[in-house]
Amino acid sequence: MNLPKLFEDRMRNLLGDEYEEYLSCYHKPHFGGLRVNTLKLTPEEFEDICPFSIQRIPWIQNGYYYDTDMQPAKHPYYYAGLYYIQEPSAMTPASLLPIEKGDKVLDICAAPGGKSTELGARLGGEGLLVSNDISNSRAKALLKNIELFGIRNALVLSEAPNKLYDYFPEYFDKILIDAPCSGEGMFRKSPAIMKNWEQYGVEYYNKLQKEIIHFAARMLKPGGYMLYSTCTFSPEENEGTISYLLEEFPEFRVVNAIPDEATCKKLNISYDGFDYGKPEWVNGKNELKNCIRLWPHRIDGEGHFIALLKKDGVYNGKTTASDADDRNIQMKSYKQTGSKKSDNMMLSEEAIEFLDDIKLTNLMFDPSTNPLKNYAVHNEKVHLMPAGLPDIKGLRILRQGLLLGEMKKQRFEPSQALGSSLRKNEYDKIINLDSKDMEAIKYLKCESLNLNEDYKDGWYLICVDGYSLGWAKLTKGNFKNKYLPGWRWV
Repeated sequence: MNLPKLFEDRMRNLLGDEYEEYLSCYHKPHFGGLRVNTLKLTPEEFEDICPFSIQRIPWIQNGYYYDTDMQPAKHPYYYAGLYYIQEPSAMTPASLLPIEKGDKVLDICAAPGGKSTELGARLGGEGLLVSNDISNSRAKALLKNIELFGIRNALVLSEAPNKLYDYFPEYFDKILIDAPCSGEGMFRKSPAIMKNWEQYGVEYYNKLQKEIIHFAARMLKPGGYMLYSTCTFSPEENEGTISYLLEEFPEFRVVNAIPDEATCKKLNISYDGFDYGKPEWVNGKNELKNCIRLWPHRIDGEGHFIALLKKDGVYNGKTTASDADDRNIQMKSYKQTGSKKSDNMMLSEEAIEFLDDIKLTNLMFDPSTNPLKNYAVHNEKVHLMPAGLPDIKGLRILRQGLLLGEMKKQRFEPSQALGSSLRKNEYDKIINLDSKDMEAIKYLKCESLNLNEDYKDGWYLICVDGYSLGWAKLTKGNFKNKYLPGWRWV
């Protein structure tokens, strides 16, 4: 591999005696990784059913290496959202942000969804995940992965950071910034990135990073945590960006993101090979040593930079525009009583009849703990809304909450997103296919199904080995495949 000379010279200067060892990693293949979706199963459950050879990533509880000769994206389990294919070191940022259930979390540069899907899984359906990407086309890929993973409490946006701040001042408990960068850590995996590096250099990206982190800092509640990461080695884009933040916002400090030894032992994780920040590279504060550097010659991964920051102070709890209940979003409630009618009814009878059969177990949607189902209807599409949303009128919204389905003339069609989010115990009409059965592949290719058993007319949730894929509808003995064509197996 012919590395840019300017890059080689700079890395030789930074790494000194380690440079030759670093350079040797370019003669080795990159590492393939997948991360288990803990919304749907545990790592141990995945190990029991995994159809190919895997090996634990030492520092990621639910992360695994796989042989790059294999194709995990060509298996029904991938389409069931059981795992996300992700470079091993790129799994680290989301794993180190201290998420607690009920948090309001922002992933500000979220596409294509590697970090957001893990943040959503760790929230466990509670709280709110706002996943944003300024690129509308990339945000569409983000939306697909959010829905494939079965995340019900997400707001997916496509906005610039400064506009987000107008709506979410000091709103979030946790923020993740996986910033756009020069991508030096991806040269081995994707050599084409070197041309981009030569064209733009580090200065172009450093300007973007400072703008993003500036507005993100103002959206974080006092007492909250913000994690900044890149997949580049450049000191200007890493310690340099964090130094800029510390100067602009003295209420921030860099904290150690690595759990203590007892916690690591309990969780069976190891951070051996991790390096720390280099304040001397940018003439920065000593606390920059709390940053984390992953080098490809020290770990089995491509490399990353991570800084976990805490915003000092205590949130005063005052109601802000972002917390107000007086919203412009039209939100109505369907009361769970014996009657299927209520005031200001927006749902059709067909929608109510279908949704009454859905047994959502997530806390904020469970009728046994919260007797009101909050939903919004837009263009006949029904959304189940996350709790605590501010007035978001005027933002570019790709999805708010969980899309349940669409009301059509004298019928209701459940959505692919709803099908992907359901567990087999949350809907009674199930057709379970074996992952080795060609019928599963035919379903994912949107082809007709040949099923021998007798079924009553209605909507059926198609599953593979007990994990949901999507919908099919039986009418007068004919099954109509309702798998979303845009997601089909190709």
